[in-house]
Amino acid sequence: MTRRIPLHDLHVGAGARTAEFAGYEMPMRYEAGAVAEHLHTRSAAGLFDVSHMGVLTVSGNGVAEGLESVMPSAFLQLGEGRNRYSFLTNESGGVIDDLMVTNRGDHFQLVVNAATKEADLAHLRSHLSGLEVSNLLPTAILAIQGPEAVAVVADLAPKVAGLAFSHGASITLAGVEVWASRSGYTGEDGLELVIDADGAEAVAQLLLADARVALAGLAARDSLRLEAGLCLYGHDLSEGISPVEAGLTWAMQKRRREEGGFPGDEVILRQLADGPPRRRIGFTTERRPVREGSTLHLPDGEEVGFVSSGGFGPSTDQPIGMAYVATEHADRATFTARQRGKEVAITVADLPFVPHRYAR
Repeated sequence: MTRRIPLHDLHVGAGARTAEFAGYEMPMRYEAGAVAEHLHTRSAAGLFDVSHMGVLTVSGNGVAEGLESVMPSAFLQLGEGRNRYSFLTNESGGVIDDLMVTNRGDHFQLVVNAATKEADLAHLRSHLSGLEVSNLLPTAILAIQGPEAVAVVADLAPKVAGLAFSHGASITLAGVEVWASRSGYTGEDGLELVIDADGAEAVAQLLLADARVALAGLAARDSLRLEAGLCLYGHDLSEGISPVEAGLTWAMQKRRREEGGFPGDEVILRQLADGPPRRRIGFTTERRPVREGSTLHLPDGEEVGFVSSGGFGPSTDQPIGMAYVATEHADRATFTARQRGKEVAITVADLPFVPHRYAR
């Protein structure tokens, strides 16, 4: 049964076209269209509802050590109010889920993907038996992204103007307590706001009252993250893809890369030392987008990889995508993609396609 997010009626009233995504009826685009929403986010501020995602809390004695036992990132040194991108790994070195971890002082907050949140909760409870792992419900999450995003919120809560990237603070908007984190998944500067569901509409309406802000759906969020070269779980990441193959070793701090101590560490540390069997690359095409699942081939027809994400980049004004290619061929400049029986020439391109504009 398809579930609804807390602000479903607000989105429908704003003209949203909805579709099922990860078990939820989600706003995909509004009247202006996904391209307009994408470009508005790049130039001003887009407001995205990502309340389908899960918010979990982990608390108890030794919570940072516990989280390090299930993820390859360093949490012992993560200061209060700081957040860190990481991933749950399995025994074969694959990614169970990627997530954001925040030190909230008396507990750690984990924002996880919608399709995996129940499995993540069960996984954490089974591996962290000495800690309290809870599902924070009901919750709404709004992401305001773009060059004007922080200024919009700072006009209402000045504290956020002083937040550095990956830092958060508790603020009040429309009389509602909100956890605001200077982060996002569009490549733009912005804030992610975790709100009790009862107060979400008041916060959303307050933000939308600013002329710089426009609603944006999941279609624009996907094209923005693709231009930013960011992985989408279930597409560019999965239980069969390691963080090393995905090029995410920057999320594994030096101590964790040296010591291990997390599921799949033998595989991951070996790949760090010897190189992974395949690598994630970016690519462009001349005409039409090459979609997920298309295969990549050498001139002699040998299959050497697959497309994990593909679409049109409104900011780059061309079709773009990401793929996995066998390491011995990853330095090639071109490949042939086979899509629905047709061949398309692709050109390898640097990631990201659009520079990140995070506040450093």
